[in-house]
Amino acid sequence: KLADFQGKYLVLFFYPLDFTFVCPTEIIAFSDRIEEFRKLNTEVVGVSVDSHFSHLAWVNTPRKNGGLGGINYPLLADLTKQISRDYGVLLDDAGISLRGLFLIDPQGVLRQITVNDLPVGRSVDETLRLIKAFQFVEKHGEVCPANWNPETNADTIKPDPKNSQEYFQKHG
Repeated sequence: KLADFQGKYLVLFFYPLDFTFVCPTEIIAFSDRIEEFRKLNTEVVGVSVDSHFSHLAWVNTPRKNGGLGGINYPLLADLTKQISRDYGVLLDDAGISLRGLFLIDPQGVLRQITVNDLPVGRSVDETLRLIKAFQFVEKHGEVCPANWNPETNADTIKPDPKNSQEYFQKHG
């Protein structure tokens, strides 16, 4: 339940199927960087239409054999496909989910949606950047321009016509 994550950010991502090709690269990439998410008060949950038995077999398969070899966050089994349907990522004809990623804030508000077609994986770096940007906005009240990055391009914009000129004068 989403209520289980109240007070934390949640990265809820959908993937097509266990034992496929792009999916393990994404799941492992998020798992290997879970501590970065947790330092940002963020949990990660993966969802597919596979059963929990399939998830277990995949987690117990070594990475060198296309498995997950153990991961650091839960995978949900959406056997009824209702969760995928509710989030609008279900491909009804194929019976699988697109690569949807939903960033939900600590109040349960959906802050960001990305949906990739099946053959292209998602970026952990971009997901972390978005979380940092939303947290910055909440804390400081300024907005984050395109390509904002707290480590390399940290300039932000004061969100009003007069004070925003400071940013535009510097970057215009």
